[in-house]
Amino acid sequence: MRRRWFGFAAAAALTLAGTTAEAQPAPTGTLRVVLINDLASLDPVNSTAAFVRNHGFMVYDQLFALDSQGVARPQMVQTHEPSADGLSHRFTLRDGLAFHDNTPVRAADAVASIRRWSQRDIVGRALAAATASMEVVDDKTFTIRLSRPFALVTEALARPTASALFVMPERIAATPASTAITEATGSGPFIFQPGEWQAGNRAVYLRNPAYRPRPEPADGLAGGKVVNIARLEWVAMPDPATAAAALQAGEVDFIEQPSPDLIPVLERNRNIRTFALNPVGFMVWLRLNHTQPPFDKPEARRALLHLINQQDVLNAIGVRPTEQVPYCPAFFFCNTPLQSDAGAEGLRAENLDRARALLREAGYDNRRVVFMNAADSPINNAATLTMAAAFSRAGLNMDVPSMDWATVTQRRNRREPVDQGGWNMFVTVANVLDGQNPLTNLYLASPCEGGLTGWPCDQQLEALRRSWWEENDAAKRQEILHQVHARAYAVLPYINAGQFRTLAAHRSNVEGLRPTTVPVFWGVAKRE
Repeated sequence: MRRRWFGFAAAAALTLAGTTAEAQPAPTGTLRVVLINDLASLDPVNSTAAFVRNHGFMVYDQLFALDSQGVARPQMVQTHEPSADGLSHRFTLRDGLAFHDNTPVRAADAVASIRRWSQRDIVGRALAAATASMEVVDDKTFTIRLSRPFALVTEALARPTASALFVMPERIAATPASTAITEATGSGPFIFQPGEWQAGNRAVYLRNPAYRPRPEPADGLAGGKVVNIARLEWVAMPDPATAAAALQAGEVDFIEQPSPDLIPVLERNRNIRTFALNPVGFMVWLRLNHTQPPFDKPEARRALLHLINQQDVLNAIGVRPTEQVPYCPAFFFCNTPLQSDAGAEGLRAENLDRARALLREAGYDNRRVVFMNAADSPINNAATLTMAAAFSRAGLNMDVPSMDWATVTQRRNRREPVDQGGWNMFVTVANVLDGQNPLTNLYLASPCEGGLTGWPCDQQLEALRRSWWEENDAAKRQEILHQVHARAYAVLPYINAGQFRTLAAHRSNVEGLRPTTVPVFWGVAKRE
């Protein structure tokens, strides 16, 4: 798959002509969508959950955005002027940007948003660590001055997932990142309707009539965000059969990720269309708690490599063979330029003898292993149960409590021992934007106390990651990439339990949906 995941800023000033755009067409109709999870919280910085990111793309806008080739393009920014040595960057916002409360978007809002985001996101922290100063010049201009090389400034500002970088008003961005915000005021193409939000039922968004799209066509997550619908309803339907039936009956218009076993049924309906929203695909990630036995020992983590058969996991999920990558040892996704197998072992077939030997080396004492199961997600549920059965065969004392994904996202932050409500492992499904390289891969980072849930700790891996994003020479970066990959297999912050592609589905009267990896609804029209 021809994907260019990074484009470096030109040495000269980058200016896109045209600060105004044609007026948006009169919106019509209501689009009803079913996404992977329903909206359970509103803060795109405080939470890395995909549902908050999806909400963020509707409500907020970005300084830069990734196009379909993975290149960071100016979005809220009009001009970007990097210095010849790449250590100084000057940004000017485009005209006509306004928040939903009718206040203008200022450089101070952008700076405050970057600062809050950089408190939690791994990309934001990396950029902040390389930043000497960030200053507001005037209402539309701000600067970032680096203290050391950081080759991916615009790519960092285009962060689209995990704790994505969205611009919010300074008064809201002043909230500590550890405190969840409860107000969703952005400058994006849709306006959130808090009075109609019912968690577990629906969230509602109206077209923002004051939004001024960029003049160029939409491309990936970049370009003109022209909204053609008056109202968007994000409907909660955790049961996949219910969602599929609602799509066939015309009660909803779009399903982000239908259960794979239901895809053939939907494809036989002449009023339904399917397409790959994410052409590269997804990975099943097994996240391990590095602070709790037995997986505080690397030998215990490595044992799991010899118990996971990726194809068994994908078959259990119900992914058709044509949408599977039968074996993928890569941390940064197979079928991309950064695919690597350095340090890889296991994941092809179950090897009970090797796994048991490694568990003995780790001193495993038959203690309970808590594998949190998001049973409301068919993919997570099938993957969890399949792996838990394999782990039991090797002698691990498995406890697999069922809960919904929202509960998993809350409980996974608990650091208590297992007998006090803690946990050992859980499954999450990541897209290519979550794991595309050593900088942006949210669960690869292993900074000890400052890291994400699971809290892996390895300074060697962190040093290798940093050397990758500081290196400008492409050949040297590729050498470092393989070193990062090999070290990641030694540390195992998480395990890739299989890569696959699934299809989104929509009614045939819905037009304009594109392969954007994350679901966005600008440029989408619905014929009545």
